[in-house]
Amino acid sequence: MKRYFCTLFDSNYLIKGLTMINSLTKYCKEFEIYVLCIDEKTKNFLEKIKISQVKCIDLYEVENESLLKAKKNRTKTEYCWTLASCFTWYVINKFNNIQQITYLDADLLFYSNPDKIFKEIGNSSIAIIEHRFSTPFKNLEINGKFCVEWNTFRRDKEGMKCLESWKNQCLEWCYYKLEDGKMGDQKYLDEWPSKYNSCHIIKNLGAGIAPWNYSQYEIKFENNKIKINGENLIFYHFHQFQIFNNNKFFRLGNIYTKHKNEPESIYKTYEEEILKSLNKLRNINPNFEDGIKKRNVLFSEIIKVLLPRRVKNFIRRFI
Repeated sequence: MKRYFCTLFDSNYLIKGLTMINSLTKYCKEFEIYVLCIDEKTKNFLEKIKISQVKCIDLYEVENESLLKAKKNRTKTEYCWTLASCFTWYVINKFNNIQQITYLDADLLFYSNPDKIFKEIGNSSIAIIEHRFSTPFKNLEINGKFCVEWNTFRRDKEGMKCLESWKNQCLEWCYYKLEDGKMGDQKYLDEWPSKYNSCHIIKNLGAGIAPWNYSQYEIKFENNKIKINGENLIFYHFHQFQIFNNNKFFRLGNIYTKHKNEPESIYKTYEEEILKSLNKLRNINPNFEDGIKKRNVLFSEIIKVLLPRRVKNFIRRFI
């Protein structure tokens, strides 16, 4: 069965987005992924790489009056969060052959076939995934129980109703702050399981492994597969991961690693795939540097630990 995905990123996320797509081509037998290219540079590179499953869509094709109005008073990050629901809505409405669409974050990597997730979802109209926070991070659930990293919607009454409602909510309010029971685009999902009868919460342990939950699992490398409590790892979310010059990387901050070191096999594979993507981009343009950081990560980590929350929130909003 052909799978349909959508995602979005700009040239600063192109290395990661391309890496995620390449991992899908490795493990997903038949699929198409619609990419909202936030800038022209992203579209140019993707079209030159020529991945048959990739369908590029320009930002101007999606932006309507409501989106342009929201764009005026949101940061770039907040606007991308707003676009996630709007673009998913755009794709399933524009292409009538798509009966089921799955939004994916660009900073994922697939390690095995996602068919197990789809089999679990079955005929459900909606499918979402919990953060599954490890004990030290349970307090973060106030920002949202579910993670907008994998959201599936079916073209039926309930699936379309949910997606349209989410789109409208994000257009009205989507900011990087906790306010009146809202947080970005993700806290809206908290009400879906009780609001929609056909909303499925994905239970497969191999789906949605991330910095905020890996410490609770036994992670092993067996028979060329990474196992999560004995189940195949399907995808990992590389929150915080940064790329530096000279093939150097920043994996995770102390907030996570102080509880348990990051899983080496997972990160080593990702770093190898990131470098493959970078090489592809540099085959097109040897001077490609987008998304490659030069700032001092140690200083950044000290800031995160020492600054009061109010100051950090101010920096996020205005700098």
